[in-house]
Amino acid sequence: MTAADPLGRLAHRFAATRRLSLDLAAPLSDADASAQSMPDASPAKWHLAHTTWFFETFVLRDHVPGYVLFDERYPYLFNSYYEAEGPRHARPRRGLLTRPSLDEVGVWRAHVDVAVQTALPDLPPAARALVELGIQHEQQHQELLLTDIKHLFAQNPLGPAMWDGEAANASEVARFSAGSPPPGGAGAMRWVRGTEGVVELGHAGDGFAFDCEVPRFSALLTPHALASRPVTNGEWRQFIDDGGYHTPSLWLSDGWAWVQAENVEAPAYWRDGEHFTLSGWREIDPAAPVTHIGFFEADAFATWAGARLPTEQEWEAAAAALDPEGGQQLDAAGPVQPASSADDTPLQQMFGSVWEWTGSAYRPYPGFRAAPGAVGEYNGKFMSGQFVLRGGSCATPRGHCRASYRNFFYPHQRWQFTGVRLAKDL
Repeated sequence: MTAADPLGRLAHRFAATRRLSLDLAAPLSDADASAQSMPDASPAKWHLAHTTWFFETFVLRDHVPGYVLFDERYPYLFNSYYEAEGPRHARPRRGLLTRPSLDEVGVWRAHVDVAVQTALPDLPPAARALVELGIQHEQQHQELLLTDIKHLFAQNPLGPAMWDGEAANASEVARFSAGSPPPGGAGAMRWVRGTEGVVELGHAGDGFAFDCEVPRFSALLTPHALASRPVTNGEWRQFIDDGGYHTPSLWLSDGWAWVQAENVEAPAYWRDGEHFTLSGWREIDPAAPVTHIGFFEADAFATWAGARLPTEQEWEAAAAALDPEGGQQLDAAGPVQPASSADDTPLQQMFGSVWEWTGSAYRPYPGFRAAPGAVGEYNGKFMSGQFVLRGGSCATPRGHCRASYRNFFYPHQRWQFTGVRLAKDL
């Protein structure tokens, strides 16, 4: 088996993905990795364990004859939401799992990694497809691990840094060293006419996709334009200074109730010209894309700006011809924060930097069918009350995104690297 053949590539990607998760968690102590800052977030240790449970359950247990679970107690602790897999530890109480230790979870990971690599050559196609799904699943949890630990560290009055400032500067230089322009001014926002007429959308069938990206379907797009880049911190400051968080006419009813109840006056992690990052408290770059805003905020800003949010169909049609592996995405463990770009292409930063809210509800495409079995719970059962985001972020592993990729969150949630690109009717 070589890295050049399909099986070899799968084995290589499995090993690289598993290694990156450990690299991301390497700066953390057992205490760092065990704490939980809110019900929406999970401890880093839990992410490392849950992704291991996924491979052990759906690949090894179900497809390797004679495989014995590493520890029969772990499925109860590290099942997330799969009702078909039985009872589980309550999500808001994951931070109480001080045992097993971080080191013990590492031993379990190593055991499962060896078992998967050993079994891989003899796995049937359906099981290999589950290995691919597990890789994609772990990449999602790598982003969650980073955003969850950021939220945790932001609660600490000491403002601890996961990576220091020198590492942050080095990472920024490296990020723009491969033919990309260095950070600079964002440039004036321009309007780019979007695709019009009947378009084919959804995953076209080449390569991996989640079940919520299919089947492919036709949609009619009316004349519209997209902003050439995401909204910046400087533009968001203008919204704040103009009373954006205190003007009810800009907000949806539920959004205004949320602003009032939570006393929201700025994006998450902002204070007095600084914002919290994985390298500690830093001065806000006015040219960088604004991030850590929820759907309610994105919609209110768009109203204030005399624009609207793009639909996910408009966004996908615009992104279809762009490189999904371009832009600022996660390549290795190290500082993570959206940066400004001097790119002069018509549509800048469509992939990477920040997830972009759309105005589209997360609902099934015409003809959608959830996958059979427990993995069918992966996406379909969440198609209620959430909105679609597109494009990936600076914390999304490179190679994980594509134009048809659909992320989704509730409208008040903003601990992810979420931003906004404006649209308007023509």
